[in-house]
Amino acid sequence: MKAKTSSTGGLLEKQATWLDHYRPGLRVSEQGIVLSVGDGIAWITGLPSVAMEDILAFEDGSQGMVFDLTEDAVGAVLLHETERLTAGTTVHISPRSLSIPVGDNLLGRVIDPLGSPLDGQEQPAQATWLPLERRSPAIMARDFVHEPLYTGIKVVDTLIPIGKGQRQLLIGDEGLGRSSLAIDTVINQQGKDIYCIYVLIGQKRSTVVNTIKTLRSYHALEYTTIVVAEASTLPGLQHLAPFAGCAIAEFWMQQGHDTLVVYDDLATHAKTYRELSLLLRRPPGREAYPGDIFSVHARLLERSTCLNTAHGGGSMTALPIVETRQGEIAAYIPTNLISITDGQLYLDRDLFTAGFRPAIDIAKSVSRIGGNAQHPRIKEEAGRMKLDYLQFMELEVFTRFGARLEASMETAILRGRVLRQILKQDRLAPLSSLFQMAWLVAFNDGLFDHTEPEDIPSKLAALERSIERAELTLNTPREQWVEAVTACLGKTRQP
Repeated sequence: MKAKTSSTGGLLEKQATWLDHYRPGLRVSEQGIVLSVGDGIAWITGLPSVAMEDILAFEDGSQGMVFDLTEDAVGAVLLHETERLTAGTTVHISPRSLSIPVGDNLLGRVIDPLGSPLDGQEQPAQATWLPLERRSPAIMARDFVHEPLYTGIKVVDTLIPIGKGQRQLLIGDEGLGRSSLAIDTVINQQGKDIYCIYVLIGQKRSTVVNTIKTLRSYHALEYTTIVVAEASTLPGLQHLAPFAGCAIAEFWMQQGHDTLVVYDDLATHAKTYRELSLLLRRPPGREAYPGDIFSVHARLLERSTCLNTAHGGGSMTALPIVETRQGEIAAYIPTNLISITDGQLYLDRDLFTAGFRPAIDIAKSVSRIGGNAQHPRIKEEAGRMKLDYLQFMELEVFTRFGARLEASMETAILRGRVLRQILKQDRLAPLSSLFQMAWLVAFNDGLFDHTEPEDIPSKLAALERSIERAELTLNTPREQWVEAVTACLGKTRQP
């Protein structure tokens, strides 16, 4: 009886407080009516003051975002849909904007583009929310890309380097290892104080599960947040997924941290945006994509940058992935993304079929600004190695005709074939920057000459074990590097 009396007293106190602060006045609220619902789109009449990207709250508990405005109706993409949502449901404009919780509590979590957990754990308690759409950092807040971001992949770190704050496109056909490159890069950031965000857009559930399983098994989830909008989710959530991942990374960047964001993949994202635009009766352009698809991806990727020390000194490195068909990089979406990004890693089917993994075509791949961030010692050694490899690629053409070659050309071809074997690398096996330096020095000094191709893996494994025990840094004088790799490989230095 006492408890009941106490409860009643508390309610009366709240009511009295509300009455004390109540002020009579005119209050106007807008109310819309759903005209039709289907395919993740709701058409609504009413709401005369609604604006683009406003959040709409439906009477049944559904949620949507304004995506199109016409004279007679409002087109909204659904972000959450209940079974009770039908024509005639009332709609109100939500007072809150489209935002997502951010912060360190998201590390190790799997969430949807609105921040709701998908890993069976409780909702992360966050005090900070950031809008999904924000202006990119001002020019005066940016710094030049000057620090390397190591992927652990020999071909990339030596020939096509990536810097912190760079936007490097991963492009190629399905099944050539684009996602594997991105996952290897995330795994290689362990212990480097880099926060990673992996965004899965429109992927099959099996792909989502395998990605999470791989990152967890290599302890990469400790510093990674996974944003998932799988193929079965609403198209509106798939559209928002990359912006959600970008907002999470942007918070850490502004706190002075280095971040890495993987968008897997933006070709699917573009198709989703095309689907929504066609359903909303927007005029189609090239390949039926809406005219603003370039702007959508530019707004997203321009937020990746390197901030100067006055603005925290953080960085956001972006690895957008785009799928091509039959190697056609001149298609609409790939060309758009190539023009926005700072370089691309192109994966070739012929190389993949021939057993060269990762199947990166060095001739078609480029890093426009990554060389500025590459360590000077690695840059010097990689430059010498690249000349040998390019020469080998030119000379190899003559071997197809059975032509008799000079001794020097034969030597260059044999040396190039050894190098091709060295550059092969299994997935989920990222390598340290010290090992990259070690094999570069060994190759440039001829320590792999006259080595049979089948012996290359064992030689590299022995070299890696030896370098881990050696007290060497990238700044160690070259003569000490030569002595160390020579002692390991058991060869004399070539003139």
